[in-house]
Amino acid sequence: MRIAFYAPLKPPDHAIPSGDRRVARLFVDALRLAGHQPFVASRLRSFDREGDTLRQGRLAEIGRRAAARLVGQWRRSPEAAPELWFTYHLYHKAPDWLGPAVGAALGIPYAIAEASFAPKQADGRWDIGHRAVEAALRRADAVIGLNPTDRECVLPLLRDPRRWIDMAPFLDSRRYRARPLRRDLPSPRLIAVAMMRPGDKLASYRLLGAALAMLLDLDWSLDIVGDGLARREVEAALARLGARVRYRGALDEPGVAAALGEADLFVWPAINEAFGMALLEAQASGLAVVAGESGGVGGIVVSGETGLLTPPGDAAVFAASVRRLIRDPDSRSAMGAAARAKIEREHDLPGAAERLAAILGRLHPVRAA
Repeated sequence: MRIAFYAPLKPPDHAIPSGDRRVARLFVDALRLAGHQPFVASRLRSFDREGDTLRQGRLAEIGRRAAARLVGQWRRSPEAAPELWFTYHLYHKAPDWLGPAVGAALGIPYAIAEASFAPKQADGRWDIGHRAVEAALRRADAVIGLNPTDRECVLPLLRDPRRWIDMAPFLDSRRYRARPLRRDLPSPRLIAVAMMRPGDKLASYRLLGAALAMLLDLDWSLDIVGDGLARREVEAALARLGARVRYRGALDEPGVAAALGEADLFVWPAINEAFGMALLEAQASGLAVVAGESGGVGGIVVSGETGLLTPPGDAAVFAASVRRLIRDPDSRSAMGAAARAKIEREHDLPGAAERLAAILGRLHPVRAA
């Protein structure tokens, strides 16, 4: 069926790379592989970084007008109208002003993938977006949860608990290649892949710098893939590591895959990380992972099997875990192989397409319930 696809935070063809854009593109790919015809319904970004109520009000009005235009357009040309609306990534800073209105006007199902709801945002700076998310979730016919920690707050808003559907994060594993363990090199190459943004990303970089500074007695190097507004602060956080660090800049997907293919161990503290596409990409590349156990990271990395998970924010334990795997190449290799196998088994694109096909196929019966 024809599916109107919408990502209010960042459309899938946005110029700036990010994990969010990557997942949006993957959902479009999975919908196509499932036999549907997704198209980008709108590129309107509802994102408000600062909690500006005036801006949120303007975006709400722009969204209402855009929804009315779409409804009018599709009523005039019903052959081009969608049979389902699919919104990816919904939260208080990026609400959906389009999907609920269009779905109600056209009488089509409204599906959401990756939605979070934070009751503490009520009456706060993002109250307008917060209330819009609540309304969208109450209207939704299906909410696909990639991060199990979102479930507790989202579920009470749904008209039927069956509308929450767990789904594992996924990627196209064919685009990543694991390589054999390198025993001929004098030191392992660590790698981290993350945009350089203020907030949680910067906090993770700072913890990474503090942890690796405890390992200067060992021989290793570190590749950093990413760039952004906090580049100067990231460089300051890693300054103690000196010439061991190589900055690769922001890379496209093939570039990231190539960089991961040159590495020996993926390291990322993952402070307040939802699940982390980079963690999936690293494991698809046959890399063991050391990561902080926050959000949905534990659903991706199996500690002791595909990597090591550490308490969020604990630099000392993170450093000890990295030290363990630097010193034990055989464990790194075994974990990397297990990681690649887990990706192919549980997080690959074809499996996600099958899961989506089943979910969307059940929407009409659920709507009638």
